[in-house]
Amino acid sequence: MKTIYLAGGCFWGVEKFFSQFDGIISTQVGYANGPDISPTYKDVCKNSGHAETVKIDYDDNIINLNELLEYYFMIIDPLSKNKQGNDIGIQYRTGIYYILNEEYNIIKEFCEKKEKELGNKKLAVEILPLKNFFPAENEHQKYLEKNPGGYCHIPKKLFKLNSEKKKIREKELRNKIGDLSYEVTQNSFTEKPFTGKYNNFFEKGIYVDIVSGEPLFISSDKFNSGCGWPAFSKPINKNNIIEKKDLSHFMERTEVRSSKANSHLGHVFDDGPKDKGGLRYCINSAALRFISFDDMEKEGYGEFKNLIGN
Repeated sequence: MKTIYLAGGCFWGVEKFFSQFDGIISTQVGYANGPDISPTYKDVCKNSGHAETVKIDYDDNIINLNELLEYYFMIIDPLSKNKQGNDIGIQYRTGIYYILNEEYNIIKEFCEKKEKELGNKKLAVEILPLKNFFPAENEHQKYLEKNPGGYCHIPKKLFKLNSEKKKIREKELRNKIGDLSYEVTQNSFTEKPFTGKYNNFFEKGIYVDIVSGEPLFISSDKFNSGCGWPAFSKPINKNNIIEKKDLSHFMERTEVRSSKANSHLGHVFDDGPKDKGGLRYCINSAALRFISFDDMEKEGYGEFKNLIGN
């Protein structure tokens, strides 16, 4: 988890805008980079010197700082000083307040690029280390969720930005991997037994997540279980999969998902060959892409060749 603090005018709308995106862990509105005295909302409105700011905790494996900054610049006028929308005052200034020194270079480079795009006009956006942050009163947290008709300087259509982008990503993924693979990996569908292309398939190579290309299983660990789906005794690396309790279909099972793309793969059972560890990873063919041993190097999986036996 990482944290960035963004001031972009009235914090009600800024908070709601950022809370929509995948990878955002939490948001909190507050008052930043003013005197080291906790203010009230009234104090801030009377020019206490603090900026209405949103604290954003995010998972940078899902959404990175550059992406957050791109979104930030969508909702501010970066040339306007102490004014955003109809709000005027020092508390409505724009600012990017960071904690880690290494973040400064990312922010500086990003803002320099924006200045060039705007004809080398100087931005009115502060880039400063976080001096302080005081959480705002509870009535201001998630304000627009509590008061849907409340004032906001951000166009309402931007609050649906992530859902629109998600629809586009879903359509692109379906076109890329096909309907069956999409239903299996994204909607936990199970292909019919004995129909998958890798069920009775034992060529030498590696099996990767069809969505992300994450390495999952090798041919040396594949065995004929007779269950109707490809079976493996173990994954290449336990860190590449996630195991979750599955209580669907009136039974308790352990679901297997890929850790990077969170693709549904299948289930793991404890009825596998004892000499191979006793586990059976029962995996949908449609969740996998096979790369032959001879092609592993050029496909970028050469480091795993030594794991595959003769």
